[in-house]
Amino acid sequence: MSYRRRFRRLVPGLVTILVAASMFLVVRSSVAVAGGDDAAAAYSFKEMPIAMPPGYESRPMKTIRQVNPAYQKIRAWISSVGASIAVNDVTGHGLADGMCIVDTRTDSVVVTYTPTARDADRFTPFVLDGKPLPMDDTMAPTGCTPGDFNGDGRTDFLVTYWGRTPVLFMAKDDAAAPSAAAYVPREVVPSQSLDGRYHGPRWNTDAAYVADLDGSGHPSIIIGNYFPDSDVLDPDGIRNVQMNDSLSSAKNAGGDHVLRYHSSAIGTEPDARFIEEKDAIPFDASTGWTLAISGADLTGSGLPDVYIANDFGHAHLLHNVSTPGRIRFTEATGERTPTTPKSFVLGKGSFKGMGVDFGDVDGNGSFDMMVSNITVAWGLEESNFLWINRAGSQAEAKKKLDAGTAPFTQEAADNGVAWTGWGWDAKMGDFLNNGKQNILQADGFVKGDIDRWPWLQEMAMTNDDLLSNPAMWPNVGPGDDLAGDEGMAFYARTASGKFANISKQLGLDVPIPTRGIATADTTGRGALDFAIARQWGEPAFYANQAPALGHDLTLRLYRPAQGATAGQGLAATGSPAYGTTVTITTPDGKQIGQLDGGGGHGGFRSFDVRFGLGGYSGPVTADFSWRDARGGLHTKTRQLTAGSHTLMLTDDIQEVTAR
Repeated sequence: MSYRRRFRRLVPGLVTILVAASMFLVVRSSVAVAGGDDAAAAYSFKEMPIAMPPGYESRPMKTIRQVNPAYQKIRAWISSVGASIAVNDVTGHGLADGMCIVDTRTDSVVVTYTPTARDADRFTPFVLDGKPLPMDDTMAPTGCTPGDFNGDGRTDFLVTYWGRTPVLFMAKDDAAAPSAAAYVPREVVPSQSLDGRYHGPRWNTDAAYVADLDGSGHPSIIIGNYFPDSDVLDPDGIRNVQMNDSLSSAKNAGGDHVLRYHSSAIGTEPDARFIEEKDAIPFDASTGWTLAISGADLTGSGLPDVYIANDFGHAHLLHNVSTPGRIRFTEATGERTPTTPKSFVLGKGSFKGMGVDFGDVDGNGSFDMMVSNITVAWGLEESNFLWINRAGSQAEAKKKLDAGTAPFTQEAADNGVAWTGWGWDAKMGDFLNNGKQNILQADGFVKGDIDRWPWLQEMAMTNDDLLSNPAMWPNVGPGDDLAGDEGMAFYARTASGKFANISKQLGLDVPIPTRGIATADTTGRGALDFAIARQWGEPAFYANQAPALGHDLTLRLYRPAQGATAGQGLAATGSPAYGTTVTITTPDGKQIGQLDGGGGHGGFRSFDVRFGLGGYSGPVTADFSWRDARGGLHTKTRQLTAGSHTLMLTDDIQEVTAR
């Protein structure tokens, strides 16, 4: 055979290699945004140790879960989630310097204080124990959402689990300080036990969202479950478990449950009772493998619209059409043009939604969304979603949503945030107080020594009809690695206007998989700190030490608390004014923010509503929209000075003295 004929036979392979190489260079050039080093110079964070309960470090530390026998070959995959973290006001003293941590190493829910907490807010860290409610070794906590669920001005904790329905840990009114004895565990979903064992539904929850969903003046809850109700963590359980029935449109999961606030009690036996609204979400949008939920009022109605991020398939934007005492959503989807890839049409995508957050990314006074997907180079390289709100006003957004159309376009690549890694929780925040949002992303999957990407790629090419059977999945056990060395991402705007991931420059790219992100101004000085939950690793707290911060406007927003006096025990100034939206106007333009009751995947920010003002320190025009304790919708405009304000919202706005 002549050399010429041999060369001809090699041409197709060479062309394939050249095309693949050119595509890699195109993608990598998109990731490597210029100007990252210059942008990073403005930021500085100090990692500080987190105080844990006495003797905690001597407890046995796990690195993997016990699982149902049907999951044994993929037990590292099944063990890949559960770490969670939240920062909020635990003592009632007015500063978000308390923490709630779900540590997968011990399957413990730890309540502690931030490393930056003042002496008055420090207490002996402790573990929340659900007993005497039925608890057993086939259950594991997966999230801890702080909130005031009975309106008494005290911080409670909503804890979600794999293996059971959620538990509310309600603060007692005679508690003088946070401690295990200061909280009473209550079932969120009523179930009866005559023998002390759990007989309720085996929910496997990976997401929780808390908001005033029906405009009643009380917080309700959306629970997002992953696996169908089954014995996922029972090594002796029946083989009633399954995996997703598709890699791109799976709908055989535990799905989403809407729990409407019904009534509550205060005192030494506090309680909060909820009713499940089974038809609140259209059925076709309620059966996905949910990993994250968040929401924001897109229309000015005083009701949050909700985004549900599902693994293995379609996400859902739910337009809120509720009335007091009746929660209902309709679905809105994006519009496709001839140049729009199908997965870039909101609600029609096939990607692996794993985190979501609402924030004003482009600084124009409307809510945008950041969604995490799997974007591993040479792996399952999809794209994160940066959904930019293209409605010209809230009225226009309402008109579109009422018609079933989502007013968002997907612009992640144009903004430099399309490719991170195996993404999880996402949180936005202004860490320089310059009026520009940063985007933080948890990252990484299963850490080990043996690269199992070839096996996963083979599975990705498997017939969907085989996927729901765990036996058809490739082995993912102890020692196997899938994106295990990825560190969290910290995105900052560069001089070009694009985001760059400056995590490496800031020393944040620790190669341990992360899951949840919590943000808060923990010192009251106007600097936004953050904490992260790591899967099978100790949590971390990072204090903001930026050399030059701009001015800020920080709002602590309350409604009057029932039966409580601020300053007594754990009682705060009032109850958080769930769902309040604030739009500010300065010479630099508009920004919008909200009191976020808690949402995303595994990470929960504080209740403070914050705005960076940059070099501007003059009067700020602030437009408020809120619900009072009876559900009445109010709008008011106030002129505020830069700095911190504690405001009581009734039918008016009154500035009060912070505790």
